[in-house]
Amino acid sequence: MKLEDEILKLFDQWNAALQTGDPDEVVKLYADNAHLEPTVSNMVRHNPLEIRDYFVSFLAKGPVGKIEEANVRIYGGIAINSGVYTFEFKSGPVQKVQARFTFVYQWIDGRWLIVEHHSSAMPEPT
Repeated sequence: MKLEDEILKLFDQWNAALQTGDPDEVVKLYADNAHLEPTVSNMVRHNPLEIRDYFVSFLAKGPVGKIEEANVRIYGGIAINSGVYTFEFKSGPVQKVQARFTFVYQWIDGRWLIVEHHSSAMPEPT
């Protein structure tokens, strides 16, 4: 498998962790020093406890993500996947949100971990 394809599959792994409904399964995919700038919260998350806190409320909405556009770049032990994804929610007032994303991964202890994750809702109506 090409490295670019491996990086693309990391989103599938992350999305599958969301489907478990367990925030700890999601947090396992983030490095200890990761930052998260989430889609549906104004607070930047700086550590595993803060990242977990975000996913507790996010997972309660039953999110299912789908990538619309992905752009992978690899720089040695750092990989970036950025583009556009859409989330559909099983509950809550918002049923769907389209957002821009950037996942920055670092090769740590034999696996890719998220060190930076930025997600922001599209500024214009879609």
